[in-house]
Amino acid sequence: MTQTQSTTSTKASEPSAESTRGLVQGLGAYGLWGLMPLYFLTVSLASPWEIVASRIVFSLVFCMILLSLTRNWNSFLALGRDRKAVVRLSVASVFISINWLTYTYAVLNGHAAEAALGYFINPLVSIALGVIFLKEKLRTLQWVAIGFGLAAVITLTFAYGNVPYIALTLAFSFGLYGFVKNLVGRTATALTSLSMETAILTIPALGFLAWLVASNKDTVLSAGPGHFWLLAASGIITAVPLLLFGAAARRLPLTTLGTLQFLAPILQFIVAMVVFKEPMPPERLIGFSLVWVAVIILSIDMIRQPHRITPVRAS
Repeated sequence: MTQTQSTTSTKASEPSAESTRGLVQGLGAYGLWGLMPLYFLTVSLASPWEIVASRIVFSLVFCMILLSLTRNWNSFLALGRDRKAVVRLSVASVFISINWLTYTYAVLNGHAAEAALGYFINPLVSIALGVIFLKEKLRTLQWVAIGFGLAAVITLTFAYGNVPYIALTLAFSFGLYGFVKNLVGRTATALTSLSMETAILTIPALGFLAWLVASNKDTVLSAGPGHFWLLAASGIITAVPLLLFGAAARRLPLTTLGTLQFLAPILQFIVAMVVFKEPMPPERLIGFSLVWVAVIILSIDMIRQPHRITPVRAS
């Protein structure tokens, strides 16, 4: 093989290696998210607001430790000087905080199955955002899957007696979060971008926790050391899958990222049925079945398009 051929071969393999890494990171993120409802059982003494505030603060602590261990403080500070990136990450932080709060409320108030529905719908939202804003091409099977997704939402609206607000809030808040992270692209690493997001949210989160402590309404300091360390662990539990997701979002297009998200809601749905014993009457099962049909169609489409996975380019 000539030097020119070797160079060409190396360059051709780079997108494939990046895509493979993105797939592994994406699967790791969604697998951990799928099992997260089990963690909320251990801290259910706290309110959803306190749990989310604690997640933000302890996530920043964990990120600061990682920045020190990986010697990435200079990159983090450089990101802070990039106004465009900071604005986008500020928007992303709003969407992820809405997602966290809605999801925590759902799990702790008997709506874990509806939360799982939100993440079943989320891939369809990600695909739609990729098509509308990033001009990604939509294939025939993806159009069919979106149609089944819309039919599922309509069916579940009748099944629940109202619009499934929790599911739709989760789907759109996380879909928009992924969209904004995609726009940030390679401007920031997964660690520095997550650190910036949590830093932006930490001031209001600390203020809220301080108010809880001052008014004797907290559990983080008053419910014993075991509860404190469980809440502190939320930093690791929150940051690790988000770091994996952030890394995957920089390497994969939204249409591909959307297809990886099926693992999390499948695991969440199993937890809701087996652990939380949530009811699933026939009319709701029909709606969920329509979503699963969409999932199967998108999975088939992904299997048929193995070479279409390409890294995301920064805007």
